[in-house]
Amino acid sequence: MLLIYTHKITPRLTFTFNQVFKRILQVPVKYTTKLDEFVAFNGAKITYTKAPLGNEFFIKSHDLLFEQGFSDIEINVSLWDDVSCFFKSGNKSVLPYDIFAASFYLMSRYEEYLPHVKDQFERFPATESLGFKHQFLEDPVVDIWAYKLKALLQEKFKNLEFGTRQFSAISTVDIDSAYAYNHKNIIRTVGGFLSDFFLLRFKNLWHRSLVVFNFRKDPFDQFQKILNLQKTYKVPAIFFFLVGDYTTYDKNISHNNIKFRSLMKSVSDYAQVGLHPSFFTMKNEETLKKEKKRLEEILNTPVQKSRHHYLRIDLPETYQKLIDLEIFEDYTMGYAQHCGFRAGTCTPFYFYDLDFEIQTPLKVFPFAFMDGTLKDYLFLSNRKVSLKIGNLIKKVKAVDGTFISLFHNETLSDTGRWQGWSKIYLNMLKAVSQKETSNL
Repeated sequence: MLLIYTHKITPRLTFTFNQVFKRILQVPVKYTTKLDEFVAFNGAKITYTKAPLGNEFFIKSHDLLFEQGFSDIEINVSLWDDVSCFFKSGNKSVLPYDIFAASFYLMSRYEEYLPHVKDQFERFPATESLGFKHQFLEDPVVDIWAYKLKALLQEKFKNLEFGTRQFSAISTVDIDSAYAYNHKNIIRTVGGFLSDFFLLRFKNLWHRSLVVFNFRKDPFDQFQKILNLQKTYKVPAIFFFLVGDYTTYDKNISHNNIKFRSLMKSVSDYAQVGLHPSFFTMKNEETLKKEKKRLEEILNTPVQKSRHHYLRIDLPETYQKLIDLEIFEDYTMGYAQHCGFRAGTCTPFYFYDLDFEIQTPLKVFPFAFMDGTLKDYLFLSNRKVSLKIGNLIKKVKAVDGTFISLFHNETLSDTGRWQGWSKIYLNMLKAVSQKETSNL
């Protein structure tokens, strides 16, 4: 056990220290504000305050973990060896930076509470983030900082025992459109044929005809393939189904469709299933509630996982709504425009609500990349996509973190613009299922 002395124990402090020590470094901690208790303790101990007591393991604290609310903080990012960091601590501190304050700033999404320019879909864009501006977005810096701290603690306290953390991976799949052509109502089916004909998309018209008249499997129907790969490579998959009403941005087939309902039930027998809240749920709690109830009635089981369509979240309101509806795991923490670690970490963490200054029961699972990001925003070739994914896997493996990918069922169809992506997905699963780091 590690004893931590500080001048004040706050919710921010316990949230951050528990994440760094208990979840990342796998070592139990205890907190005290009593000087005599700290002095009498014979085990491993550190002080986190403004000035050292003597020659102990001292980390100079920034004010952030002892404040309430949020304000515009001046941040100067510089290099700590080969990794970016901020909130310098001074010469007397064993650590040159207050990594706890820096970790809290990133994990609480402090910067998203501050004034910023939203993108066309009212999202906090990657380009507004500290990680993007200072080029550490693709590094799980919170975990890297924690491992650097671990090395110093092991050098100082030979008897301090750390648990073993294992690298893990989760394959998440968003189901925006379960089928490309099949099982749509008569209006959408006829409209699709007419659109293909008048826009001279004769190849697409031919494929549509083959699928609708049951001569060929629907290209988006990749569910059994994903389930088989999950079984082969022992990488758990989570499917997020969109069951919202049809809108400009939500174009899945009707939740009342018997085939679609049967698909969701079948998938839930072999993998985890979550809700993919539709585009407008970000500002409409009633719609979110309706869609959650809709999916629960189809699956006949409580739904406690979510990832918002278009990655549309507005903090803290979106997460507050999820908590109110008893959704306790969210997988939206990432960017549409850039890959990397939005919260600076590849370790799941509990959402800290700056409005109420509490750690909530909502567990946030940050993903490393989305297929559409690499294809539609970064315009990478298939070869460069593989290199990018392989590099992200290496960085997560280096800190024994959790590598979460975001694909869509249509991505694995190997049709149109997604040609070759089935192989990319397969190679990714092979890479994360291997203990040693390898290239894709």
